[in-house]
Amino acid sequence: MSATVPPVEQAQATVKRRWPIGVEPQPGGAHARVWAPKATRVDLVTEPDGRATALDGEGNGYFSGAVPGLEAGGLYRFRLDGGDTLYPDPMSRFQPDGPHGPSQLVDPHRFAWTDQGWRGRAIKGQVIYEMHIGTFTREGTWEAAIRELPALADLGVTVLEVMPVSEFSGRFGWGYDGVNLFAPTRLYGDADAMRRFVDEAHRLGLAVILDVVYNHFGPDGNYLKCFSDGYFTDRYKNEWGEAINFDGPDAAPVREFFLSNAAFWIEEYHLDGLRLDATQSIHDGSESRGEPHILTEISRTVREAAGSRATILVGENEPQHASMVKPAEKGGCGLCAIWNDDLHHSAMVALTGRTEAYYSDYRGTPQEFVSAMKYGFLYQGQWYRWQGKRRGMPAFDVPRPAFVSFLQNHDQIANSAHGLRLHALTSPGRLRAMTALILLGPGTPMLFQGQEFAASAPFLYFADHKPDLAALVETGRAEFLTQFPSLADPAMLATLPKPHAEDSFTRCKLDHRERETNAAVWALHRDLLRLRKEDPVFAAQRVGGLDGAVLREEAFVLRFFGETEGDDRLVLMNLGRDLILRALADPLLAPPRDAAWSLLWSSEEPAYGGGGTAPVEQPDGAWRLPGHAALVLGPAWDFPTKSDDEGGNTTPVIVVSKGSANDRRT
Repeated sequence: MSATVPPVEQAQATVKRRWPIGVEPQPGGAHARVWAPKATRVDLVTEPDGRATALDGEGNGYFSGAVPGLEAGGLYRFRLDGGDTLYPDPMSRFQPDGPHGPSQLVDPHRFAWTDQGWRGRAIKGQVIYEMHIGTFTREGTWEAAIRELPALADLGVTVLEVMPVSEFSGRFGWGYDGVNLFAPTRLYGDADAMRRFVDEAHRLGLAVILDVVYNHFGPDGNYLKCFSDGYFTDRYKNEWGEAINFDGPDAAPVREFFLSNAAFWIEEYHLDGLRLDATQSIHDGSESRGEPHILTEISRTVREAAGSRATILVGENEPQHASMVKPAEKGGCGLCAIWNDDLHHSAMVALTGRTEAYYSDYRGTPQEFVSAMKYGFLYQGQWYRWQGKRRGMPAFDVPRPAFVSFLQNHDQIANSAHGLRLHALTSPGRLRAMTALILLGPGTPMLFQGQEFAASAPFLYFADHKPDLAALVETGRAEFLTQFPSLADPAMLATLPKPHAEDSFTRCKLDHRERETNAAVWALHRDLLRLRKEDPVFAAQRVGGLDGAVLREEAFVLRFFGETEGDDRLVLMNLGRDLILRALADPLLAPPRDAAWSLLWSSEEPAYGGGGTAPVEQPDGAWRLPGHAALVLGPAWDFPTKSDDEGGNTTPVIVVSKGSANDRRT
């Protein structure tokens, strides 16, 4: 099956469709096409008048036909085999009353885009910002979110990663229980409100990628089985629901459905790519038959839909299979990047000291951070005790931007039981230092909404369901968290917020006035992102572009190599107490020839809430590394020198000033 989703031309008329399924505006009304092999008759019923239009069977499970008088904004549903129940369109573009109500015909060509000059973004050089529209602002709408975009652009963010927005049941939720994959949820605004958000983001230079769920459907409001059992399969296990049928009988129309969805977001909403949720649960054995994996086809489809625009495809893949980001011609899926859970887990252990559950195979040691900076994943095929099996695969040749580095994301914050953000779990100094490591490292950094100003709002797991389903979700969530022994305590379990409680949702809404209240945290992130962008050594993100060494139990050094000889940078990390290095027997600490190290940046700057930075090099030649801090050093030239007693080698006078690494001055 081709990765491209071609227009579907009906042989009996001059109708030309863009998508293989769904209801599309046509002169004089609309044209409908739906896959419903379980039915022998399909009618489209308009509302509120109840007028029914019989669709013609094509003999292949599809039904299609013209629907006179149905115009943009009109409501409709499908009736199967003359039954009393009316069903929403599987490819509905909008559900104004939620997933159980009628579908609304949307004309995607009515919106006046202003981003014609936008060329998209490739993964290299980007800074991702994960956001949940419902809690990003007090209002929880696309329109309110637009108001905050200039601040993110000023901060240094370049890519907005929006958590799932496909229609789901209830008044609030994370979005991973979507059931109408082509319909942006009515909770955040109408379809054009989402388009305005994307259009304005592009005007500000921000790319927008959408988190999509192609591994399961939500438990409430999913009517696909009424049309065909072929959407799902019991051949694979899925912890969230029935697995999607990508490789069994009737898989071709299912693949067509998801490929259409991938292209749909790129074409009709001008999105710049997708973030693919839990790809390890997207099961497809097609490769055993010499056919491409569905993820490979999604990658191709997205790029073809974008045309000349650059796109970004990010995968979440718990086992961290490097093949996700390898080109299709090399046996990969062709994604651009993959989340680096290893780095997050190691950082959490170092910052909090907790090694429970999936943190148990990490120590948060300097060597782990050196290895993560050099090689991306820490586990590349070694035995992983927590799961009792090997984890990962070799990733030494994977481009550095392909590793998405983060300290916080929606899952990990919520897994602290009370949704506590990292600044509430560790010391300010340690967090500033670790933030520097993530934002200056060679991977692609990602922030979670509010992280940039130490938001006081938690981020809890919330999902509004009917009472019986809500009780099951609450029980399931509690059982999931018992993998952490500290949370398995009955007294602790009794304090867990209830996912269906409205307060669990409203407490998570950001207050952007905290940008001013916590201006020091904002300044820290802004300055680091500027350094990352403007300093060519940090911006390079080259394979083999750095090396590192352990200095002490909680201290290490990273040396980033510049393309010009001697134009290197040192990042000194000390997560322990003040450290005096009297023996400097490591060549990574050596200054470039005819240069001395100069302090470029310190996490202990008073502007960031730090306590100030003493000179690194002491009069006796020892180095002083402040505790709970990160320092960035660059080379300085043209400094005063003094000769040794033999009149031979010269030693630079201690350099303590700060400035651009390219200034060639003390």
